[in-house]
Amino acid sequence: MITITRLNGKTFQLNAIYIEKIESFPDTTITLTNGRKYVAAESEELIRRRILEFYQSINLLGRKELEDLKDE
Repeated sequence: MITITRLNGKTFQLNAIYIEKIESFPDTTITLTNGRKYVAAESEELIRRRILEFYQSINLLGRKELEDLKDE
């Protein structure tokens, strides 16, 4: 789970496994695999880092894959 902040300042936990895409319109919009969308106060890059940290914490990605993704 990652912490996301809504534009009104309230935070919530989101299961990053269900994230399909993240876009900036300029607000950061997260689309889940079920089609549900959330608008976040965090930048796309910050959310991306949180997702990578979450994946590593549950051993979904190995260390090498994580380092390769950070270089992109």
